[in-house]
Amino acid sequence: MASRPSEKSPLNRSMIERTLASVWHPCTQMKTHETFPPLPIARGEGAWLIDADGHRYLDGISSWWVNLFGHSNPTINAALRDQLERLEHVILAGFTHEPVVALSERLGALTDNLLGHCFYASDGSSAVEIALKMSMRYWRNIGQPDKIRFVTVSGGYHGETLGALSVSDVALFRDAYAPLLRESSTVPSPDWRDARQEESTTDCAARAAQALEQHLDTHAAQTAAVIVEPLVQCANRMAMHDPVYLRLVRAACDRHSVHMIADEIAVGFGRTGSFFAHQGAGVAPDLMTLSKGITGGYLPLSVVLCRNDIYQAFYADEITHGFLHSHSYTGNALACSAALAVLDIFERDDVLAANCERARKILEAAQVFNEHPDVSHLRQTGMITAFDVDTDDPLFSRRYHLAALEEGLLLRPISNTVYFMPPYVLSDGDIEHMVNGAWRALRETVA
Repeated sequence: MASRPSEKSPLNRSMIERTLASVWHPCTQMKTHETFPPLPIARGEGAWLIDADGHRYLDGISSWWVNLFGHSNPTINAALRDQLERLEHVILAGFTHEPVVALSERLGALTDNLLGHCFYASDGSSAVEIALKMSMRYWRNIGQPDKIRFVTVSGGYHGETLGALSVSDVALFRDAYAPLLRESSTVPSPDWRDARQEESTTDCAARAAQALEQHLDTHAAQTAAVIVEPLVQCANRMAMHDPVYLRLVRAACDRHSVHMIADEIAVGFGRTGSFFAHQGAGVAPDLMTLSKGITGGYLPLSVVLCRNDIYQAFYADEITHGFLHSHSYTGNALACSAALAVLDIFERDDVLAANCERARKILEAAQVFNEHPDVSHLRQTGMITAFDVDTDDPLFSRRYHLAALEEGLLLRPISNTVYFMPPYVLSDGDIEHMVNGAWRALRETVA
């Protein structure tokens, strides 16, 4: 394969050399960069990333699922400039400010105030840690201290801090740190690709939910919460499931007095079609974690929303009865202002309706992949589209990624699953470029 255009520029070669001498990249075996150097990016415009030589790459994965409304978005830029002139940050213990109050009110309203209290952190893993702590301490505060265990779904991913990793089921990450992790229980995934012969997606979801029910029949007295990724398990090769699963999980949690935690870090903010993914099933969780798209991809921010009864269980005179958890940048004013601008765009542009049409066009164009003999399970939920490639090549993901870059396209397959999770600003021409480039990259990679 030819070297990427960006590698030929002296400026870009210098940036690569400096990067490899000083930066330790995430989820990366750094030795591979001796052969496959990182791509230096100089700026972004809308759905596109641009290197120092002006080569353009459509950001088909929203820069790890965070960018909602394009790079250098004028609305978010203006909000940050305005906030920067007034307040960049203040300690949130004993202080408050307008952006964090306004954001909390608006997020709560988007849940019909069923989840009316917000606790802020900086990243998704931290939000999961907070939700786990809140659930466990809630049960202790109301006199049920034995409820300290958690149930997770097979293939689930909730982050890489120790608590979050303890409720994740991705062997690559868990095995590396297994001696440090708490034990949790794992129940089957409702991934419809696992449907048995002549079993519908609804039947598959019901079967998975029944396994959870059976587990809680025996272990509810020790179980604090079940944590789920509503509708799409993104790190599990974009595993999608029928909404009935969430309704059955909600009912099981109610019957057994167990919290339902909806991890919407990757799937919230319109990714699955509804504003929050759980709303697509007509249910509400007890706790919800949000991050990634919350600031439109601009600044680190995460939040846990909880029901009022959970909040009230910590409301007391004794500090030891309160929720003992903190982050230095909790409720950062700049990040909250970016998040408010994101909500403004949703309201102003009727984004969910526009995304329905955009998703339809993506899926229509993507039908071309069904013509390839090695492709199966072309699927879509909202603005997430994916397909699987039948290959034994252990380097498929890397080779496909490089082939896509040659087509001016940023895609990053998960194992043998190619997926599109683009910003919500794609034009018809962008969709054509994304799908056609992905098709040519596929033919190049499996040739």
